[in-house]
Amino acid sequence: MAEVVITEFMDAAGVEALKGFDVLYDPALVDKPEELRAALADCRGLVVRNRTQVRPPLLQAAPRLEVVGRLGVGLENLDLAACAARGIPVLPATGTNDETVAEFVMGAMLVLLRTGAFHVTAEVVAGSWPRTRVIGGRDAKGLTLGLVGFGAIARQVARRAHAFGMRVLASDPFVAADHPAWAELGVERRELAAMLPETDVLSIHVPMTATTRGMLDARALRSLPQGACVVNTARGGVLDEAELVALLRSGRLGGAVLDVVATEPLPAGSHFEGVPNLVLSPHVAGITRDANHRASMLTAENVRLVLQGQAPRVADAARSAAA
Repeated sequence: MAEVVITEFMDAAGVEALKGFDVLYDPALVDKPEELRAALADCRGLVVRNRTQVRPPLLQAAPRLEVVGRLGVGLENLDLAACAARGIPVLPATGTNDETVAEFVMGAMLVLLRTGAFHVTAEVVAGSWPRTRVIGGRDAKGLTLGLVGFGAIARQVARRAHAFGMRVLASDPFVAADHPAWAELGVERRELAAMLPETDVLSIHVPMTATTRGMLDARALRSLPQGACVVNTARGGVLDEAELVALLRSGRLGGAVLDVVATEPLPAGSHFEGVPNLVLSPHVAGITRDANHRASMLTAENVRLVLQGQAPRVADAARSAAA
């Protein structure tokens, strides 16, 4: 039976880096619960993404488990307390996709600001030439970007937004007012309720917790200015999707790019069907070939180190469930 079980997709080089152990790599294993439980009988190292639910039933099936490697940074699919009770460190791939997500955010924002200019290929090919319909977008320069959360990814977004001549605000109660990042990045600190009415483009960068779930409710979304745009690369449950849809349909908001939704995968016939000025992507903001390679290599190395009785290379070891 396998010593290391990988339940979701991983870069081939990362899988290869675990040679020397008996490895089971099946990126579809997450969708085969009975096979997954059976595979865990002798498992010492488990590698997952965000869909594998590492909770007590799964942990009970893995009596020899010593480490969980997370190909990403979100931890809401892992029961950290249950892992800690077993002394099992949970090691996220912290820092491997910060810039990747930031680039996605900037691209999404620029597409939204150009009011549909990127969605008329078929008409142009057909000779329709819908030029007058898609002009009238906005320049990023001079607009205000509001960041919900001011962690590593949000700070990368701030750097890029300044290059476009944007004013940048951020709301994050966990970053002290005297933290040097505010001044170093030229970002103005705001309470969330005060920031939203000033925000032309809202970008969300908070983890899913009991505190952040639903924090951007109907009242918060309605406080954004007329025509404001929303980009969410964090977690779907942070905002009120039904209210967002209503505001997009009414034209109150100018557009939204959602890389994450509350239910993933999204069921057919959802409330997002036919919504104008909405772009959906399947939770890929942080995954390019480059970022996947970095996350896979770091995760493989840390799993290997723990199984060999050594300390992991992750600098952010405090995020380990056993810390």
